[in-house]
Amino acid sequence: MRLLIVGTLKGQLTAATKIAMDKGAAVIHAEDTEQALRVLRAGRGADLLLVDVAIDIRDLIKRLEAERFSVPVVACGTATDAKAAVAAIHAGAKEYIPLPPDPEMIAAVLAAVADDTRELIYRDDSMALVVKLAQQIAPSDASVLITGESGTGKEVLARYVHGRSSRSRAPFISVNCAAIPENLLESELFGHEKGAFTGAIARRIGKFEEATGGTLLLDEISEMDVRLQAKLLRALQERVIDRVGGTKPVPVDIRVIATSNRNLAETVRDGTFREDLLYRLNVVNLKIPPLRERPADVLELANYFVRKYSQANGLPVRPLSAEARRALAVNRWPGNVRELENTMHRAVLMALGDEIGPEAIIAPDGARLDEQRAMPAVAHAALAAEQVTRALVGRTVADVERDLILETLKHCLGNRTHAANILGISIRTLRNKLNEYAAEGVNVPAPHGGEVRGVA
Repeated sequence: MRLLIVGTLKGQLTAATKIAMDKGAAVIHAEDTEQALRVLRAGRGADLLLVDVAIDIRDLIKRLEAERFSVPVVACGTATDAKAAVAAIHAGAKEYIPLPPDPEMIAAVLAAVADDTRELIYRDDSMALVVKLAQQIAPSDASVLITGESGTGKEVLARYVHGRSSRSRAPFISVNCAAIPENLLESELFGHEKGAFTGAIARRIGKFEEATGGTLLLDEISEMDVRLQAKLLRALQERVIDRVGGTKPVPVDIRVIATSNRNLAETVRDGTFREDLLYRLNVVNLKIPPLRERPADVLELANYFVRKYSQANGLPVRPLSAEARRALAVNRWPGNVRELENTMHRAVLMALGDEIGPEAIIAPDGARLDEQRAMPAVAHAALAAEQVTRALVGRTVADVERDLILETLKHCLGNRTHAANILGISIRTLRNKLNEYAAEGVNVPAPHGGEVRGVA
C-alpha cells in the first residue's frame, strides 16, 4: 500500500502517518496540491491520497483527472468540521476521516483500498488447474498472457501472480490499453519530457518506470496500436524505454503481464497485432474459463459476494435459499464473475426475510433469473454432463498425460520450447510424445496455432 498524505492539519497528520506505517503502508508527504502532483509525475506513485480537508479537493481531483492519475482521495479534518466534510464528499472524495485519527478507522480505510485488488475465489476443478499453473510460474520473471472472456477475473489473477512473486513488495501498476486514447497511451506507458507536446507542462514518469522493480499489467493489450506495439517490443527485449521527447534510453526492471479477451492468434492473422510481440508476451498463457464452465465456482462466489456486500451495507449475512441457489446454478452468466457480483449486490439489498430468495435474484431490468434467464433443462443437463466428462476418475494415466501435454501446447500457441519448460520435460521428450500422438491419429497443434497431424 502506497499512501500519499497531502497537507499538514497542524501536525495531526503525523499521528495518522504513524498509524498507516504501523499497518504496513509506505507513506509519502506533500504539503500541497502542487507538491502532490510532482510526486505523482516523478513516478513514485500512490494507491491512496489522504488529503487535508482545508485543501481545495475539487481542484485537486480535477487536476488529477487532467493528468490521468487514477487515485482514490480520502479527506480528513477535525471531527467538528461537518460542513467541510460534506463539501469534500461532494467534491469527489471517497470518504472522510475525522481527526485526531482513530487507528481502527485508518486501518479500515487502508483495508478497503487493499480490498480493491479482490480475492481469488474458486472451487471448480477447471479453475483450480489455472491457479495451480499460476502458482507454479509466479516466482519467475517470465511474461504472462492471461486470456478469457470479459468479466472472468483476469486482473484478479494477475494480482495473484504478482502477490506470489519475488516482486510482491514492489509496485503492481495496471494500464487499461482500451481506456486511454491512442495518442496518449505512449506517454502514459513511457512518460514524456517537458515540452514534448502541447500540454506537456512538466516531465512525467510513465508506467514502465513507475513499475520498476515490480509488475506492469497491460490490460486489453489487443487494443494497442500496431505502431506502439513496436516500441513495447523493444522495451520487453532490451529492458530500456524512451520517454516521448527524450534523448537517452532509460533502463527498467519489470515483469509484464498482459490480458486480452480476444484471440490474439486471430489478431495476428488480421494484421492488427505483431506476431513477435505475441511470442514475447506469451511465455506462459493462463486461460481463464468462463463462469458457465466453472459451475462449482458459482455458489462459492455468490456466497462470498453476499458476505462482502452485507458487511459493506451494514446488513446481516443471510443464507441463500434452495430456490435462489438453483436459480444461480442454472444461469448462463454471459457477464461472468462481474455480472454475478452485481447480481449478488442487488440481491443483498433487495432481499426480505431471513433468507435471500429467488425474488431477490434479479437482472438489471428487474427480471427474475429463475423465470426469465434460466437455461433450458436440456441445455443445463448437457452442461452438467460436460463437467462430469472432464473429471479424472475412470481415465488412464496415459490419457491424462496426453490431454495435459496437448492443452499446454495449445496455451503456448504451439511453441514447443515454452510448452516443454512449463511441463518440466525436455524438448526431445515432448517431440517424441507428439510424434507418438500424431501416429495415433491425434490432432497436434502446429507451431503457429493450427491443428495438424504431423509434428513441426
